[in-house]
Amino acid sequence: MFFFTSNYFIMDKNAHLKRVIVDFKKLTPEVLKLTVERYPDGYDDRDIISFRNAHGERVEAVEVLTEDTKYLVKISEKLEYTMENYDESDYDDYDDDDPEAVVAPNPKDMVDGDEEDN
Repeated sequence: MFFFTSNYFIMDKNAHLKRVIVDFKKLTPEVLKLTVERYPDGYDDRDIISFRNAHGERVEAVEVLTEDTKYLVKISEKLEYTMENYDESDYDDYDDDDPEAVVAPNPKDMVDGDEEDN
């Protein structure tokens, strides 16, 4: 894939990679681990890639690369919470490619804990 800027062509060095969009429901332990390793302190606006999917909907994702694949992991509150609370040992009993291993967090756990109980 080539991009044209001014009078120069720039080749996308990752154009040969298989591209996979990953929603939280399809997140595997392997892709979660790669995402946490790539963004150990979380991601910010500079890391987010925005694009339109086949239905014309705007999607925001972060990029994670392997030797042969470019994963675009859709960002969400569930992803942020799961990354913040990541413990590799939670997935010891699962295959790296098992999408059922990464369970959505309980919404009650995701509530901002800054407020004190009265």
